[in-house]
Parts: sequence; structure tokens; C-alpha cells
Amino acid sequence: MSETASHSTVLDVGAEQLGKTYARALLAATQADGSTDAVVSDLNAICDEALLHSPKLQLAFESPQIDAAEKCRVVDRLFGGNSHPLLIKLMKVMAKRGRLGYLVAVRDAAVDLFDEAAGRLVAEVRTAVPLTEQLRGEVTQQLSTRFGKTVRLRESVDTGLVGGMVIRVGDTVFDSSVASRLDKLGKSAAAGFARQLLEHSDRFSSTS
Repeated sequence: MSETASHSTVLDVGAEQLGKTYARALLAATQADGSTDAVVSDLNAICDEALLHSPKLQLAFESPQIDAAEKCRVVDRLFGGNSHPLLIKLMKVMAKRGRLGYLVAVRDAAVDLFDEAAGRLVAEVRTAVPLTEQLRGEVTQQLSTRFGKTVRLRESVDTGLVGGMVIRVGDTVFDSSVASRLDKLGKSAAAGFARQLLEHSDRFSSTS
């Protein structure tokens, strides 16, 4: 492994651990007043709308050149009127500790912990092109039936699959990227493929 790759891995692990630490604190605080749903929803909105569509804002949150007081003012100005007070408080704590740049990691950990507490199963799905609504529903239904739990998909696109799909549930991976190609996503062939993948998973590589 190269030095750069090793360094990136260390950073990723550090972000994940920080995310879990702050996420646990946030969810513990929200459980007291029953605001978990609202707070997680607000956190998703900030990460998926504000930060995703404004790289400059993400860079400002990460920058050590911008002091904590200014970051707190930005948080108040942009989100104070629309987001739950507990979330605003957490963001300010993170800003004062130089950790506001890890907000997306906090969101990812919070969603995972929230799903776990609610008994939901998270399945990571990688496809060569974005899922259609039909195929998304097919995969969700088949996973729910297979595992006996409500399922939430975490989707990503990997053009390197050159057609196909990889589904990860915990430590188990169903890999069909070589066994099949999805040439017509959203049509009956795609739906049939999803069913085949999940009902006859022994035909694909599966590791636990």
C-alpha cells in the first residue's frame, strides 16, 4: 500500500470514529425529548442540500483559517431559523473544537445508529448506473423478504462495474457484476435480475 493510500485510510478511519462519537452524543440528547426524527431529518438536509451543493461552505467548515466564532455565526445565519436547536448546538460545539468539517461523517453515523435502533437493515448497493424506481423497489422488497427486516438502501454508482450490481449487507456481499449485465435498467429484465441475485445468491460470490 502506498504512503498516500495509507494516509487516506487513516484519515477515513479517524473521520468515522469522530462521526460515531458526536452522533452518539447527538442521538442521546434527542432521545430525551423525542426529537430524533426531526434532528436526523435536519442533519440530512444540511448535508445533502447545503453542503453537497456548496463546496465552498464545506471548505469553510473545514478551514483552520476561519475561527470558531465566525463558523458559529455562519451556522446561526444559515441554519439557525430552520434546524432543530440541538443540532445547532452540536454544530457550534464541533466548530469550537475544530471538528465542523466532519459533519457529514456525523450524519452518516447518526443515520446508521438510528436505523439500528429502529431495527432497520442498511444495504449498500453499487450499480454501474443509477437505480430506477422499479429496480430500487425490487431490490428493497427482495432484501426485506430475505432478511425479515425493513431495509434502507444506501446507493452509489460505480461505472467500473460495466453493468451489474454489488449488494453488501453487513459482512455479506452478493456480487453479480461479472455474472450478469444490466442493459435495460427499469425493465422486466432488470427486475428479474434483481430477483435472481437475491433468491439464488449461491450462484454469485458471497462472503460472510
